Amino acid sequence: MAMGEFDLIARFFSRPVRRAVLGGGDDCALLAPAPGQHLAVSSDMLVEGRHFLSTVPPLRLGHKALAVNLSDLAACGAEPLAFTLALALPRLDEPWLGEFARGLYDLADAHGVELVGGDTTAGPLNICITVFGQLPPGQALRRDGARVGDVLWVSHPAGGGIGDARLALECFRGQARVGDADWPGVRAAMEMPQPRVALGLALRGIASSAIDLSDGLVGDLGHLLRRSGVGASVDVDALPASPALRRQPPALRRECALAGGDDYELLFSAPAAAEAAVQAAARSAAVAVSRIGRIEAAAGLRLRDAAGSVVGAAPRGFDHFSA
Repeated sequence: MAMGEFDLIARFFSRPVRRAVLGGGDDCALLAPAPGQHLAVSSDMLVEGRHFLSTVPPLRLGHKALAVNLSDLAACGAEPLAFTLALALPRLDEPWLGEFARGLYDLADAHGVELVGGDTTAGPLNICITVFGQLPPGQALRRDGARVGDVLWVSHPAGGGIGDARLALECFRGQARVGDADWPGVRAAMEMPQPRVALGLALRGIASSAIDLSDGLVGDLGHLLRRSGVGASVDVDALPASPALRRQPPALRRECALAGGDDYELLFSAPAAAEAAVQAAARSAAVAVSRIGRIEAAAGLRLRDAAGSVVGAAPRGFDHFSA
């Protein structure tokens, strides 16, 4: 007998829950955050052809679908609790579903977050996840807390940087090339981003503002600056970059680092006096951080080199309706 919708859910997306009061299979999931905690909620949608290529392996797609949502919790400093999954499928492909579910659950288990419900339907491939987290009142990392004189920081892999996800996309488009030794790492940056949940938790009480890098450093920093009512200078020579990106032509290197998107690293501000605390937080989360600029009173964003000279206008960040 052909597999139906509820057979699909039972086979691939049903596991006993431990943290939720009630998980999938009812009209609503029930969550009970710890007493005195706030509930953090975020949703992200991934659409084939817009957010991911049709050739991406399903295990990696399952990972990324959850990772981009966990990254939002990380930017808020929230501890992950649970998530729901809404999935539109053009056809029932059991091997594909098995690998997608494995990638999804591997990352879920790594962060102690559980699937508690959702929806499935037929249609063009589309994945929508809503994630729930908790955090103590008054400890959320927000976009509106940056203050003049704060230092700007960005997280990145040790020995790596930001911009590799965009570099991978340009390679798929045939607009860039990397060496065989570099390609696995560059591709993984695009398809297997690592949400910085541990860093977000460690930065509570240290960072004055935070945002995750989904639409490019320039675009996302612009959101933070507008919400905080401040401006900033960014030292383009201080932007962390992988060896693969450093080997690219300067114009492409700058575009990838400043406007590439899909990095899912944390961009945050902190008082200058908190540098030791920021570095300690990064060590505790086993991630690298780099100083890239400073919050200023004058509105707008200024790009400077290591000598302090303005180096040109900032490129635009990604926008779904103008890209």
